[in-house]
Amino acid sequence: MDINLTARNAEIHPQFREYVEDKVSKVSQFYRGAMTANVELTHERNPRQADTAERIEITVVGKGPVIRAEANSSDRYAAVDIAVGKLFERLRRARDRAKDHRRRYQANVNEVFADVMPILPPEEPAEKAPSASELKVGQAVEEQLGDSPVIVRQKLHEADRLTLDEALYQMELVGHPFFLFIDAETGQPCVVYHRHGWTYGVIRLDAKVSE
Repeated sequence: MDINLTARNAEIHPQFREYVEDKVSKVSQFYRGAMTANVELTHERNPRQADTAERIEITVVGKGPVIRAEANSSDRYAAVDIAVGKLFERLRRARDRAKDHRRRYQANVNEVFADVMPILPPEEPAEKAPSASELKVGQAVEEQLGDSPVIVRQKLHEADRLTLDEALYQMELVGHPFFLFIDAETGQPCVVYHRHGWTYGVIRLDAKVSE
């Protein structure tokens, strides 16, 4: 498995790179189909955010679903430990779900995972940032909102038709409080989101996706 480590507003020291590679390499023990792990370190320069100044985001891409975890801490090594812990927990859940599917449907695990979410290629830096209408699948662009300090990040994803159960499962794997998808039954654009406890909500748009 390839491990790619990048940094924003921070310098990557050899000792830290070795630490990250040692921790993240254990992903293959839980996810045999893992091909690439993209690790991003972001340092927040605002002294008021010193307690959460070091942010680690890990995205694992392989022959199955994309799995993601992130964590913040005052220490980047601690942030790595927390993010890796979250990642392993999600990988264990994915493995348990796969076992449950084998018992209930006697389905091939790879076939079940293949339809959950499209595998997005790693983002490549562009010489000139494209507009929102020019984005390619998996590509992101950040723009400043007028003269304000607000930065808006846009990213284009390829939409798959999923059941509600599959959308909830994918939202859990990427660790987001919401997930956008196309309902496999109705063809409606939908967003599922976490409310509180084990309660979720679904927002549907009254628009049909063209065939």
